[in-house]
Amino acid sequence: MASIRKRSVSWTNSNGRVRGASRYEAHFRDRAGQQHRRMFALKKEAQQWLDEQTAGLVVGQWADPQAGKESLAAFAERWRQRQVHAPTTEAAFETSLRNHIYPVLGPVRLDSITSADVQRLVKQWSLTAAPSTVRQRYTVLSIVLRAAVRERVIAVTPCERIKLPKVAPASSLVPISTATVLALRGEIAARYSALITVGAGTGMRRGELLGLTLDRVSFDFATIRVDRQLVRASVGDEVRFASPKTDASVRTIPVADVVLDAIRAHLETFGTHSSGLVFSSAIGTPLRTSTLWTAWRAAARRVGTTATPHDLRHYYASLQIQGGTSIKALQALLGHKSAVETWDTYGHLMGDEDTRSRTVVQSAFEGPAVRGVGTEPIPLRPPNPR
Repeated sequence: MASIRKRSVSWTNSNGRVRGASRYEAHFRDRAGQQHRRMFALKKEAQQWLDEQTAGLVVGQWADPQAGKESLAAFAERWRQRQVHAPTTEAAFETSLRNHIYPVLGPVRLDSITSADVQRLVKQWSLTAAPSTVRQRYTVLSIVLRAAVRERVIAVTPCERIKLPKVAPASSLVPISTATVLALRGEIAARYSALITVGAGTGMRRGELLGLTLDRVSFDFATIRVDRQLVRASVGDEVRFASPKTDASVRTIPVADVVLDAIRAHLETFGTHSSGLVFSSAIGTPLRTSTLWTAWRAAARRVGTTATPHDLRHYYASLQIQGGTSIKALQALLGHKSAVETWDTYGHLMGDEDTRSRTVVQSAFEGPAVRGVGTEPIPLRPPNPR
């Protein structure tokens, strides 16, 4: 129920005189039965506010006027603590919030954030980050603000009709060459040389490489078992093993001798970490992504390439395709959730499928295999029945 009541109010001014006036108090109850009220000098202002609140209740877009005064950072931290995320997802959310969202919008009241604010932030990110990175940060911000709408903190999300930078389609992916891989391996600090060989020779993800322990390497069967990854909190030095990206990421990868030889040589020179990690830092700690990036960028600069460590995974996939590995087998090797993901990413590397399809059929009907069983080639057109 909503109503407006006229009330008399009085106060003492700075001269000590008592003053009085009439005010209009608008009040209503939300769907939970909680009463909300607000005082206005004019009745039409009270009616306008009341209309806005009751209209929001009717269409399902009402938000508690008091709740919206909370800052984005305060709400996001409360929301984040309630979520059940994989360790890597949790770390990614925390990094985006603390490093890229809070510095700009963290102190701002939720009910004060506009679409223009969000668009300006996206533009700011676009100046220094790749389109895919910008979209990842925006996704985190959008998820938090949608949660604020669901919890009736704000009526609508400002993440509407935001123009995001375009991400190049997967078909434009061009794998790096073997020459580039070898050059990077030769230029990077010796401690990380074997990591490049293992990455290029197995297609393992970064976290899987950093979390590789000696007991997951079988020199007898020439395989590497991938069933965990190394994750680190975005704040502090806590590091721990966690499950891979998806259930499909748990796999056993057959590896070539060149990969096993690189691991042997690395262990002879640098040994293993106390936890069994194959790769560690120069000071004997689990290897940070930032440390690897520093060494990689220096090597990439000397080689003259813009490749990233993730390009080793694409390189491995391209080698498998060149060798005739099927998309379904490649899906298992890479730990993709579905063959569709593998095809969408690497299908363009399969060559001219139209020409290949025609050739297969033509060879079947005209090739020696058909004649070799004592039959004539199957005619492509039925004979004229005369």
